[in-house]
Amino acid sequence: MKIYLLLFALTAIVCVIAEDYTTKYDDVDVDRILQNGRILTNYIKCMLDEGPCTNEGRELKKILPDALSTDCSKCNEKQKRTANKVVNYLRTKRPKDWERLSAKYDSSGEYKKRYENVLHPTKNN
Repeated sequence: MKIYLLLFALTAIVCVIAEDYTTKYDDVDVDRILQNGRILTNYIKCMLDEGPCTNEGRELKKILPDALSTDCSKCNEKQKRTANKVVNYLRTKRPKDWERLSAKYDSSGEYKKRYENVLHPTKNN
């Protein structure tokens, strides 16, 4: 019986640890990427399957669908701030790219509406 409790406890710990996204790329200089059109374009091409991906790009592509569907529930606070910064930048500075990414990752518009409600809670969507 004790062995089953131990196995259950270990399984629970592994599940809790596995619930968060990796912090391996939390120190990437996102501001530098956003200010460098060539690098940002390469990331966008990666996300749209139009070009090669860096390790960071592959990781982002892997987790993005889950992050969108779970409201970034597995993100730490830094990841959430970074995601908001990138989304705001793309929406205001690169709207055509934002629309293309939205079409690929949010074709129904569900996540876009949710995001708008967070940014502008008094707006009716």
